[in-house]
Amino acid sequence: MCDTLVLRSENRTWFAKNSDREPAEPQRLLRLPAVRGDSAAHVRTTYLEIPQSAERHAVILSQPSWIWGAEMGVNEHGVAIGNEAVFTRLTSQQGEALLGMDLLRLGLERGASAREALEVITELLERHGQGGPAGFRNKRMRYDNSFLIADAEEAWVLETAGRLWAAKRVERWAISNALTLGHEYDLASEDLPGQARRLGCWNGRGDFHFARAFDGRVLPWIAGAHQRRRLNMDFLANCPSHPDWQALVVALRNHGQREHDFHRHDNRQVCMHAGSFWRPSQTTASLIARLGGGEPRLAATGTSAPCLSLFQPLAFDPAAGASLLSNADDPVERSLWWRFESVHRRALVDAEFAAALRAGHSWLESEQLAALDRRMPEWARLAAEAEAWHGAWQQLARHLQPRLPRWWRQHAAP
Repeated sequence: MCDTLVLRSENRTWFAKNSDREPAEPQRLLRLPAVRGDSAAHVRTTYLEIPQSAERHAVILSQPSWIWGAEMGVNEHGVAIGNEAVFTRLTSQQGEALLGMDLLRLGLERGASAREALEVITELLERHGQGGPAGFRNKRMRYDNSFLIADAEEAWVLETAGRLWAAKRVERWAISNALTLGHEYDLASEDLPGQARRLGCWNGRGDFHFARAFDGRVLPWIAGAHQRRRLNMDFLANCPSHPDWQALVVALRNHGQREHDFHRHDNRQVCMHAGSFWRPSQTTASLIARLGGGEPRLAATGTSAPCLSLFQPLAFDPAAGASLLSNADDPVERSLWWRFESVHRRALVDAEFAAALRAGHSWLESEQLAALDRRMPEWARLAAEAEAWHGAWQQLARHLQPRLPRWWRQHAAP
């Protein structure tokens, strides 16, 4: 389960996403350089080998450690993409193709604008298809994908069902594990209504409606997709005309009416906490991007649970993100995500520790985010302060090894 939102305001675009995955599924932040004149004929994605592009853009990716693609990311030209699982009537239950996360990375590597990235994704989708086991442990988890694709000039929602797709240009939009496009869209697969009718997904009566034709019913309801999207759409509707970093942080930390009582959560929260058979996903990473007005600037947690995490500044400057980023070849145990897990898990079972943790990042986070509005942030100092904060909380968490609930012990062992 995931939540992604986009907001356009005065020649700038704000993008934000929570990546909800299985507990104990490591997710790392990578910054990969641009590539020029690559001679490789093919690239191996998570499951599929496809033709490689000789020219590729530099990217920052938030990536589940076992997957070639990414849950969310930004490229050097200021294109941001986030994807969501959608459970459609055309989701393939067998075989292997491109995961939605692979399509996301390919769009960022090959698209210098939001429209170009959309065209990359749809062309590859039609040629290679989408699908394959997408869960870390749960290999029965398969899904199609929806995407928010944005740059400084425009934003698009792209929704898919099998190899079919529709896209709409948007200004303020959110997606949350259910299709959102209906009668109106700006771009689509060739003869989309006719293809839907031939596949038995539409009876041909009335105006064609993308979501009604293809969306599933049960899994979006279990996942609380419509309620979570409503929380984000309410935020977008009431967001000031001049949003800032803290506004997007608050949106990604939204627990709705259940607040910080994790045991009472029910999948209807934007900040997700796993804890049962019916609530098997948690937010394992969060990312915010501001596109426009210069080079893209980002804030990311690199850790589970945004309500417990520190948002840190990030950019394509080689000096930025020293305490956030991982090297692609490093063992995942060296990542910030892995090191923070002792803190996260202590907070799950210790309400006082969790409250202190939330209170303990506010002053530092404000300083870290304020640096993103400066032309030349002091990257080394920011990284050192964040590293010290993380180190102090990791030390505190070690004094008590929490006994996690049985569900966590069975389903979320590292």
